Amino acid sequence: MSGDEWIVKQVTGSAASRSYRCPGCDHEIRPATPHVVAWPTSTAWTGSNDVAALELRRHWHTACWRSRGNRAPRTPRSRNAPRH
Repeated sequence: MSGDEWIVKQVTGSAASRSYRCPGCDHEIRPATPHVVAWPTSTAWTGSNDVAALELRRHWHTACWRSRGNRAPRTPRSRNAPRH
């Protein structure tokens, strides 16, 4: 992840209408919380019909995104854990 290039978009609190799970800290990003959305630049982003790009898009707490390079690898959630 450190060598990848990412497209990063800021999401304002008023535009955040649902909850998400941050991949950096594995905590919930509650509705109305400003955060960032990121996806790899290598993905062809053509809009909402591009299923591959939508699946690679991740919602991060802003602080988690900024410190993502300083974190140690974490244990991934199980397959049946909720994804937000």
